[in-house]
Amino acid sequence: MSRKYAVPLAAGALVALLGTGVAAQTVDGPAVNWNLSTWGKQRAFTAGMESVAKQLADRTGGKFQIKTHYGEALSRDRENLDGIKLGAFQMAHFCNFYHPGKNPAWMVFTMPFLDLGDWDVRRKVTEAMLKHPAFIKDMDQWNAMPYKSGLLPQYEFLGKGEPPLKLEDWKNRRVRAGGGLGDAMKILGAVLTTVPATEVYTGMERGTMDAASFPYTYAHAAYQLHTVSNWFTNNMSPGTAECSAVINKDAYAALPAQYKKLLEEALPQGYKDQIEAYVEIDKKNLPMFKAKLKEVLYTDAELKRFREIAGKPVWDKWVADNKDKFDAQGVLDAIFAEIEKAKKEKK
Repeated sequence: MSRKYAVPLAAGALVALLGTGVAAQTVDGPAVNWNLSTWGKQRAFTAGMESVAKQLADRTGGKFQIKTHYGEALSRDRENLDGIKLGAFQMAHFCNFYHPGKNPAWMVFTMPFLDLGDWDVRRKVTEAMLKHPAFIKDMDQWNAMPYKSGLLPQYEFLGKGEPPLKLEDWKNRRVRAGGGLGDAMKILGAVLTTVPATEVYTGMERGTMDAASFPYTYAHAAYQLHTVSNWFTNNMSPGTAECSAVINKDAYAALPAQYKKLLEEALPQGYKDQIEAYVEIDKKNLPMFKAKLKEVLYTDAELKRFREIAGKPVWDKWVADNKDKFDAQGVLDAIFAEIEKAKKEKK
């Protein structure tokens, strides 16, 4: 369903970034060429950083360039943080559940049933959490600094075989789900796998995987899962994850002050374009899914039962498993506090 979304401009950002027709001021500086490592093809997820790159090039007369390298051309998806640490490239995308040990605090975003379905709430909460000391510490060990979230939508499942019409039908199904979402599905009896997005199609096609959770709907279509599936869930909304763009700290330190300012000024429009890309692709994908696949809708009673057995128990387990690594309870409390704050600001 399409949702209206308004992004406030950050302090100092030019109104021209919102398309008012006012000429944007050109910022002078040295020639800087950055490379961004990512996986997959150009899609809704990559729209945010593509927007940022265009703004930087436009504002500097082409002097500050960020080139996105798709298809793991620079690094494997699970190794992008390693590449950042080595200085092999200046920017990279990473997904938290690809390697929980590399970013333990960031795994809080995989906790099931966080109230992040509203775009405005999602953006505000994520921007706040990217500044959390535990998140920054996780990235410090990779010589990385958080820059921009990919604002992944809520997850749903696409799968093949008999549709799981009841929660009990998930038992023994081989599903792709990571982090807290994976723990929630495990409670239902599913058998978990956490393969990267680029390997899911092959698993589904060959029958080694029965269903896969992805940000809904863009990622399912982007990886062609609808072509090897025969059903989809449309109201499960078990949670999401966090895939962000990070910057090599040395590369950032070498930038002139005016370019650092531009990176901040580019974020509001980058987020706006990111969200619009998700909303627009939903308008195309959802009718296609409904026309080709069986839609699975759960009753309110089943969804309530799912949240009761796989919500707070998973949160508590995550805190217990990580309490000796960092202040896991503090991080969980922080994300709940930011959610409530963002929801109040919308009223």
